[in-house]
Amino acid sequence: MCLATPMKIIKINDKKAVVESSGHNHTISVDLIKNAKVGEYVLVHGEMAINKVPSKDAKKILQIINDKKDKK
Repeated sequence: MCLATPMKIIKINDKKAVVESSGHNHTISVDLIKNAKVGEYVLVHGEMAINKVPSKDAKKILQIINDKKDKK
């Protein structure tokens, strides 16, 4: 199963962004995102941002994911 995960943009350089999730940084493409900004959350699938996510929703999703990991 594939899952798109919310990640926070911490740096942008042209159409590439560095995002952070669970203490790990990844470089992704933001070609599909209009006006991506540092501090915003995006849904990431593979190495591509596919949509913006409101901060409140992203944090809620990340909490659910972390709770599931803790129960294993």
